[in-house]
Amino acid sequence: MTPSQFTLVFLAALALSTALRLWLDLRHMRHVAAHRDRVPADFFGRIELVDHRKAADYTAAKLRLGFIEIAIDTLLLLVFTLGGGLALIDATLRDMLGGGHLQGLALFATVAVIGFVVGLPGSLYRTFGIEARFGFNKLTLPLWFADLAKGATLTVLVGGSLLYAVLWLMDAMGRHWWFYVWLVWLGTNLLLLFLYPTVIAPLFNKFTPLEDASLKQRIEALLERCGFASSGLFVMDGSKRSAHGNAYFTGFGRAKRIVFFDTLLEKLAPQEIEAVLAHELGHFRHKHVVKRIALMGVMSLAFLWLLGQLLGQPWFFEGLGVGAGSTALGLLLFSMVLPVFLFPLAPLTSALSRKHEYEADAYAAKQTAAADLIAALVKLYRDNAATLTPDPLHSLFHDSHPPASQRIARLHHA
Repeated sequence: MTPSQFTLVFLAALALSTALRLWLDLRHMRHVAAHRDRVPADFFGRIELVDHRKAADYTAAKLRLGFIEIAIDTLLLLVFTLGGGLALIDATLRDMLGGGHLQGLALFATVAVIGFVVGLPGSLYRTFGIEARFGFNKLTLPLWFADLAKGATLTVLVGGSLLYAVLWLMDAMGRHWWFYVWLVWLGTNLLLLFLYPTVIAPLFNKFTPLEDASLKQRIEALLERCGFASSGLFVMDGSKRSAHGNAYFTGFGRAKRIVFFDTLLEKLAPQEIEAVLAHELGHFRHKHVVKRIALMGVMSLAFLWLLGQLLGQPWFFEGLGVGAGSTALGLLLFSMVLPVFLFPLAPLTSALSRKHEYEADAYAAKQTAAADLIAALVKLYRDNAATLTPDPLHSLFHDSHPPASQRIARLHHA
């Protein structure tokens, strides 16, 4: 393949991906707006029209911001690649630092900072504009800055160390560097999953043991029925940042813990909380987490192998606006353009995720009353302003969970 041919392939893929994303979002906005003034039959009497309209307006507000962000992201990618931005940054840093891994780290850091600055207005508007307008945001600016500082520190310490190791392996391990990088990358991710509950998450939120004795007894009975061993039941101060509610379990082995958002406990009855937890335990029983990790491992190995083939191809670098490629530059280019080619395949991963959600719902319906899970889901849809009328095609690409009406209908027949 020649550089000019690959440039055309890249531009065609970018045009297709961008047009598809914009078209799907526009469909979604029109579909939600068309059903704004009528509560679906499955939810009639359960969700008030005012709440249904709020969900429609909330969805529309996020989509309008999304249109702008898609355009900005596409333009920024073109500036970085065919516009010569990456080539200029790489050459400037090479003059300042010479070659080597330090220059590679600086290249990634510079691009990350530029991306953060460009995306900052949208991020602030989403949190302090949209989320605040619809009554969800609880963040203050000081807390937002504190979270930013903690996140940046973790990124530098963990991400920087991992990136340095990856760049070193790419240069030191010969033709099969991609396999060694995969081992390190996969091992690091597993280690982070193990450390997240007890080391990382407490940096951002406060976790306290569940104190409600009757609810604790109910949950422990459910855990015993399901054969699930946990290191504890915890309540997270989610209301510190958002009014959205959720529950999850995390960790491996004896480090597994069950976490409830305090907002969830405030909104659901005990039997509904039990049903929500049973759904989460369904993911554990069906080994969904393990399956997702395995899929992530296979896909990452394939992508690293592909990168290994591309690094030796001048047309890959020249076709993306970079005259001469280095290891770091090749890795960065690959990570930036890969999503462009993968987006049309999004329905495949979304379908797998929705299948897992149905399986977890079915498991919950066996361990608790299906009516309790239905009641909990209806409250969560209402309180989180989740639209009940998504565009079906948009949902196929973007939604990891089945549409509300389909999910409720299955539970009715469970």
